[in-house]
Amino acid sequence: MGFPENFLWGGAVAAHQLEGAWDVDSRGPSICDVLTGGAAGVARKITDGVIDGLNYPNHRGIDYYHTFREDDALFREMGFKCFRTSISWSRIFPNGDEEEPNEAGLKFYEELFSDYRAKGMEPVVTLSHFEMPLHLAKMGGFTNRKVVDCFVRFATTVMERYKDLVTYWLTFNEVDNQMNMHTPIFPYTNSGIIPNPDDTSHEVEQKVWQAIHNEFVAAAIAVKRGREINPDFQIGCMLSFVPIYPETCRPDDVMLAQEQMRKRYLFGDVYVHGEYPRYLLKWWERDGIDIAMEPGDLDAIKDGIVDYISLSYYMSVAVSSQGSTLDAMEHGLDGLVPNPYIKATDWGWQIDPVGLRYSLCEMYERWNKPLFIVENGVGMYETPDENGYIADDSRIEYLKSHIAEVKKAIDLDGVPVMGYTVWGCIDVVSFTTGEMKKRYGLIYVDGDDEGHGSYKRSRKKSFGWYQHVIATNGEEL
Repeated sequence: MGFPENFLWGGAVAAHQLEGAWDVDSRGPSICDVLTGGAAGVARKITDGVIDGLNYPNHRGIDYYHTFREDDALFREMGFKCFRTSISWSRIFPNGDEEEPNEAGLKFYEELFSDYRAKGMEPVVTLSHFEMPLHLAKMGGFTNRKVVDCFVRFATTVMERYKDLVTYWLTFNEVDNQMNMHTPIFPYTNSGIIPNPDDTSHEVEQKVWQAIHNEFVAAAIAVKRGREINPDFQIGCMLSFVPIYPETCRPDDVMLAQEQMRKRYLFGDVYVHGEYPRYLLKWWERDGIDIAMEPGDLDAIKDGIVDYISLSYYMSVAVSSQGSTLDAMEHGLDGLVPNPYIKATDWGWQIDPVGLRYSLCEMYERWNKPLFIVENGVGMYETPDENGYIADDSRIEYLKSHIAEVKKAIDLDGVPVMGYTVWGCIDVVSFTTGEMKKRYGLIYVDGDDEGHGSYKRSRKKSFGWYQHVIATNGEEL
């Protein structure tokens, strides 16, 4: 009983949040390169190109592009069995629509993945983690059918190049985020849809649904191509899973929770079953959504079923049929209310370890595929003490309580969980706010929101704790 011997313990990041070197070695600008810094309650702005004088934290990241060997040594010291990162699409195809890739970008990732291998870490690679080339976004992103071909060319290129280095692949990161259609950053980062203030609500929804269809097709073709390149590839999808509880046993609350959960379920339903569920077709019919499909699209989706499902898990939420008392825009949910039984982070994310076990059971029983937890962690304000040390006991407690629930899901519920990677295992630029001070890491990086600091790395208390967890294969938390 307990975690399997081959369980993939590790950490997770995304290229745009840590690499920096945004214009080095012929890399082109990506959609995150025109996102300004924000803060809790202050949205990041999407600018029309890079504007002098504004703060673009993704330009800096933590300079992993130049420090990866030293950082990887720290990950190996913790005992990581795997490391999840992404490939910056615009390092490989700077504009996105070139016929030939950028060799300097291909060479960088070859060196990076080789370093993981040399240090005993299995690469887990996301093909698209909010990193579409900006040029493609200006073409309409995934609302433009041509972008499907661009993505497939990119995916095929990197899977062919790294077929002997990478086994575990993910297609689109948290593709279901964009169900929060009316908060511009989500359709923008998921699908490259640049917000147009003149669009009506229906026009926004039409664009997002069309982009989602095109992404399903692109992902499915990539899965099929990957299997042709190397039949040993394991190719999965990646969902942001947020369980939605009814506030009460009032039947209308229960029904609302089920309806809202379909916004999460529909992506897995398509990735696993290879077809659009009937509730989604009815949804489109009710809302007057007209999806442009090309001949062969539905066959492609049917042929591109994933091998496993990966997920991020940070929180649960609750909804009430009596109306919202929280900012429903953050999650795109009607009737969002606080859950009085659980605490929240400084950013309002509700901490619910049991919700992770609940989610694993729901997902496996619905989809019958192995599950891989590729993001779980907690953002905190942190300041080193007079000795430069951070005793992050609250983070340890957060991770400990969540890992304990994963163990229950394996032991008590029979859920096949492949691995667990701590999100932001080293401090990186936060996606949602663009802050450095929203720290997730087990490794401290001495940098602030404006790019000041030495960027020196140091081990937090959680570093040694997680090292011991891995060494005991999760038996000692």
